[in-house]
Amino acid sequence: MKRKIEKYDFKALGQAIKDARNSKGMSRNQLADMMNIAPRYIASIENSGQHPSLQIFYELVTILDVSVDQFFFPNKVVDKSTQRRQLESLLDEMDDKDLIIMTATANGIMEAKSEGRAEN
Repeated sequence: MKRKIEKYDFKALGQAIKDARNSKGMSRNQLADMMNIAPRYIASIENSGQHPSLQIFYELVTILDVSVDQFFFPNKVVDKSTQRRQLESLLDEMDDKDLIIMTATANGIMEAKSEGRAEN
Protein backbone atom coordinates (compact mmCIF):
# COMPACT_ATOMS: atom_id res chain seq x y z
CA MET A 1 0.00 0.00 0.00
CA LYS A 2 1.31 3.43 -0.92
CA ARG A 3 1.33 6.07 1.75
CA LYS A 4 -0.17 9.43 0.95
CA ILE A 5 2.46 12.15 0.89
CA GLU A 6 1.63 15.81 0.64
CA LYS A 7 4.13 17.55 -1.59
CA TYR A 8 5.94 20.51 -0.13
CA ASP A 9 4.76 23.81 -1.64
CA PHE A 10 7.89 25.41 -3.07
CA LYS A 11 6.19 28.71 -4.00
CA ALA A 12 7.48 30.67 -1.00
CA LEU A 13 10.97 29.26 -1.46
CA GLY A 14 10.81 30.02 -5.18
CA GLN A 15 9.92 33.62 -4.37
CA ALA A 16 12.86 33.83 -1.94
CA ILE A 17 15.16 32.53 -4.67
CA LYS A 18 13.81 35.13 -7.09
CA ASP A 19 14.22 37.92 -4.52
CA ALA A 20 17.77 36.84 -3.70
CA ARG A 21 18.71 36.63 -7.39
CA ASN A 22 17.30 40.10 -8.00
CA SER A 23 19.03 41.56 -4.95
CA LYS A 24 22.33 40.25 -6.29
CA GLY A 25 21.57 41.97 -9.61
CA MET A 26 21.65 38.66 -11.43
CA SER A 27 19.41 37.80 -14.38
CA ARG A 28 17.87 34.38 -14.83
CA ASN A 29 20.08 33.88 -17.86
CA GLN A 30 23.21 34.68 -15.87
CA LEU A 31 22.23 32.30 -13.09
CA ALA A 32 21.25 29.60 -15.58
CA ASP A 33 24.58 29.95 -17.40
CA MET A 34 26.44 29.71 -14.09
CA MET A 35 24.54 26.53 -13.20
CA ASN A 36 24.47 25.11 -16.73
CA ILE A 37 20.68 24.76 -16.75
CA ALA A 38 17.85 26.33 -18.76
CA PRO A 39 16.56 29.75 -17.65
CA ARG A 40 13.02 28.37 -18.02
CA TYR A 41 13.78 25.85 -15.28
CA ILE A 42 14.72 28.68 -12.92
CA ALA A 43 11.61 30.64 -13.96
CA SER A 44 9.36 27.69 -13.18
CA ILE A 45 10.98 27.24 -9.76
CA GLU A 46 10.63 30.95 -8.98
CA ASN A 47 7.15 31.52 -10.38
CA SER A 48 5.33 28.19 -10.24
CA GLY A 49 6.95 26.52 -7.26
CA GLN A 50 8.31 23.67 -9.37
CA HIS A 51 10.21 21.16 -7.26
CA PRO A 52 13.89 21.36 -8.21
CA SER A 53 16.18 18.38 -8.03
CA LEU A 54 18.16 18.19 -4.81
CA GLN A 55 21.34 19.19 -6.64
CA ILE A 56 19.72 22.26 -8.24
CA PHE A 57 18.10 23.18 -4.95
CA TYR A 58 21.47 22.99 -3.19
CA GLU A 59 23.19 25.07 -5.86
CA LEU A 60 20.48 27.74 -5.85
CA VAL A 61 20.46 28.28 -2.09
CA THR A 62 24.25 28.17 -1.93
CA ILE A 63 24.89 30.58 -4.82
CA LEU A 64 22.18 32.99 -3.68
CA ASP A 65 22.83 32.68 0.09
CA VAL A 66 19.21 31.76 0.82
CA SER A 67 18.45 30.47 4.30
CA VAL A 68 16.11 27.49 4.04
CA ASP A 69 15.52 27.08 7.77
CA GLN A 70 12.64 29.56 7.69
CA PHE A 71 10.83 27.36 5.16
CA PHE A 72 11.53 23.91 6.55
CA PHE A 73 11.40 24.80 10.25
CA PRO A 74 8.89 27.69 10.42
CA ASN A 75 8.36 27.36 14.17
CA LYS A 76 12.07 27.42 14.97
CA VAL A 77 14.03 30.60 15.53
CA VAL A 78 16.23 31.05 12.46
CA ASP A 79 19.97 31.34 13.14
CA LYS A 80 20.74 33.36 10.04
CA SER A 81 18.11 34.85 7.81
CA THR A 82 18.56 35.18 4.08
CA GLN A 83 19.21 38.91 4.51
CA ARG A 84 21.92 38.26 7.10
CA ARG A 85 23.60 35.68 4.85
CA GLN A 86 23.52 38.07 1.90
CA LEU A 87 24.93 40.91 3.99
CA GLU A 88 27.74 38.66 5.22
CA SER A 89 28.49 37.70 1.63
CA LEU A 90 28.77 41.38 0.68
CA LEU A 91 30.95 42.10 3.72
CA ASP A 92 33.28 39.26 2.73
CA GLU A 93 33.96 41.05 -0.56
CA MET A 94 34.91 44.36 1.09
CA ASP A 95 38.37 45.58 1.92
CA ASP A 96 39.42 47.11 5.26
CA LYS A 97 38.51 50.68 4.21
CA ASP A 98 35.01 49.54 3.21
CA LEU A 99 34.61 47.72 6.52
CA ILE A 100 35.53 50.88 8.46
CA ILE A 101 32.66 52.68 6.71
CA MET A 102 30.27 49.78 7.34
CA THR A 103 31.24 49.63 11.02
CA ALA A 104 30.66 53.38 11.43
CA THR A 105 27.30 53.03 9.69
CA ALA A 106 26.25 50.14 11.92
CA ASN A 107 27.36 52.06 15.02
CA GLY A 108 25.33 55.07 13.84
CA ILE A 109 22.24 52.92 13.40
CA MET A 110 22.63 51.40 16.85
CA GLU A 111 23.15 54.85 18.41
CA ALA A 112 20.02 56.20 16.69
CA LYS A 113 18.01 53.20 17.93
CA SER A 114 19.34 53.74 21.44
CA GLU A 115 18.40 57.44 21.36
CA GLY A 116 14.93 56.52 20.06
CA ARG A 117 14.41 54.19 23.01
CA ALA A 118 15.62 56.84 25.46
CA GLU A 119 13.04 59.34 24.09
CA ASN A 120 10.18 56.90 24.66
